Amino acid sequence: MAFYKLLWRYLAALGIVIAAAVVLHLITQPSGIHLTEAELAVESTVGYQPPPAMVDPAALAGPWAPVALPNAAMPKLALSQQGIGREPDTQVTWYRATLPLAVSPADKGYLYIPRWKSDGTLAVYIDGRLQYQSHANLQWNGSNRPLRIALDVTEGVAPFSSIVIRLQHVRGIGGALSSLWVGNFDEVGPAYMVRNFFAAELSYLTGAAFLASGVFSLLVWFGRRQERLYLLFFLMSAATFIRGLHNHLGLERLPIDDQWFGWLTVNSTMWMVAVSHLFLISVLHVRARWITAIVGGATLAMGLATLPLLEGALDPTLTAPFAYAAAFIVCNLVGISSIRAAWRQRSMEGLVLAVWVLLTAYLGINELLLQNNLISIEGYFILPFVQVALVFAFFHIVMARYLKAMDTIEQSNALLGEQLAAREAELVASHERVREVEQRELLFHERQRLTEDMHDGLGSSLLGALRMVERGRLDEAELKQILQGCIDDLKLTIDSLEPVETDLLLLLGTLRFRLEPRLESTGIKLNWNVRDVPPVSWLDHRYALHILRVVQEAFTNIIKHAGATEATVSTGVVAGDIVVSVADNGKGFDTTAPRTGRGLANQTRRASAMRAKLTVESGPTGTKLTLLLPIRQLGEGVAAQ
Repeated sequence: MAFYKLLWRYLAALGIVIAAAVVLHLITQPSGIHLTEAELAVESTVGYQPPPAMVDPAALAGPWAPVALPNAAMPKLALSQQGIGREPDTQVTWYRATLPLAVSPADKGYLYIPRWKSDGTLAVYIDGRLQYQSHANLQWNGSNRPLRIALDVTEGVAPFSSIVIRLQHVRGIGGALSSLWVGNFDEVGPAYMVRNFFAAELSYLTGAAFLASGVFSLLVWFGRRQERLYLLFFLMSAATFIRGLHNHLGLERLPIDDQWFGWLTVNSTMWMVAVSHLFLISVLHVRARWITAIVGGATLAMGLATLPLLEGALDPTLTAPFAYAAAFIVCNLVGISSIRAAWRQRSMEGLVLAVWVLLTAYLGINELLLQNNLISIEGYFILPFVQVALVFAFFHIVMARYLKAMDTIEQSNALLGEQLAAREAELVASHERVREVEQRELLFHERQRLTEDMHDGLGSSLLGALRMVERGRLDEAELKQILQGCIDDLKLTIDSLEPVETDLLLLLGTLRFRLEPRLESTGIKLNWNVRDVPPVSWLDHRYALHILRVVQEAFTNIIKHAGATEATVSTGVVAGDIVVSVADNGKGFDTTAPRTGRGLANQTRRASAMRAKLTVESGPTGTKLTLLLPIRQLGEGVAAQ
């Protein structure tokens, strides 16, 4: 059902377009003075001569015979031009028409000739004076285009009553003239413009638009070589454009000679048939090898037989009737076979294109009749309009394929986007789970660290105080000192949890804030010789607590054992390491003697965990503890510890 609905839409659109064109043609019919009778005289010549500047209509040699306009003799069929030497046999055909009354060019300023034919030259005389002459090529001279000749309207110009038209063409070929119209612009202007549009401009404009689309299609094909339809679309657009050039060009001299322009124009018909065949079998996905061989052979044979480069080649313009007859047969083969295949497959695209190919063959009969003067030469060539429809058929098929491909890409992109979003959601969820696990592990290790640190520091001090109480040793001063140490341990543990952001001086400043009051209460003066040091990128709360414990233990030893009155904290940089030193002026101790406490051992263990170096120097004048901290970031081995 959808197939027949689409078919009806195509037919309805075609009917609307045809009706609009017919209405436009009918409402723009010319008016004014219509000349349908003239006198005819023929003069045999050799070669082509320029037209005279003046002629005497009454003195022109005869014999003159009355004829009705339009007038056209049936041309003789020939394969080449024959003449004396290199000059062809030609003839001059004179038409002499007289107006019923003399008219002034100021009132009737235009001569309108709907159509004329001459494989040669054209000259128009008004009252014997040359008014217009063609300057185009001899064969392809724009004879399909109407002429609107503006008459001389200078001051003092006399009314005219005689029109003489001189056509010089190959003997027995060409030479035809439509009826003549004399009027002002309003009477003949609209008719000229409508006929010129339909006869010349329409096919040229659609062909140019088709070619522009074909160039775009060619660029697409360069990126998608497997899509042969895009290349065939370009080839069809190029062949159509070349085929339609003779309808538009010709009023001015062409950049190439008649032989080559005729070869392109005549052979482009077979090129269009060949490309249409290849396009159809690609759309319908069928094999038609024998038809393909016939089409290819006929196209190649016609091209070689008329190729101007070859000596003895046939004249492509004169052999056009034979070429078009061959194209008619080939079009029938291509069209009928493609219609059968499209109908079996219910392919509307293939059916429309195949019908237009077949229609081109049968409407081409009108072209043969019109070209050979078998029907009125004032009629229209129909194939340019069929080519316009063929252009839209090709454009519709390729555009439909292109849009379908774009829809497929958009759907693929949407599906890929959904899959990507789902995968992203999975990754986010997985990342959240990993972060949650890492957070739990971090909390576990932090709890473990705090537990171990409080066990070694605060727990050990409280346990010592408990044993003193159990043994009845209630020394108030010693108990106070132990409890004060417990409070300091707890404060340092809390301070180690604060972010230090690689700032060692901030960490030491926090320690000074905690310990300076205790030192002053015991009569020890604190000298603070801390200087700026580079940031420590690896410093976090884990290593911050190690540094605080090392320095705290140093101060604890000063308070308990050194008997010092001054303590000095200094910082500096030596050989790429940060130096933190704590010195006192106490009594010192023997560094080689066996030690019963674990303070120095704990300090050494903590320094090793940071890959730092700890040294202790002691003598009668005091003790100095030095901690060397690396500036660069710690390795993985340190982090694992």
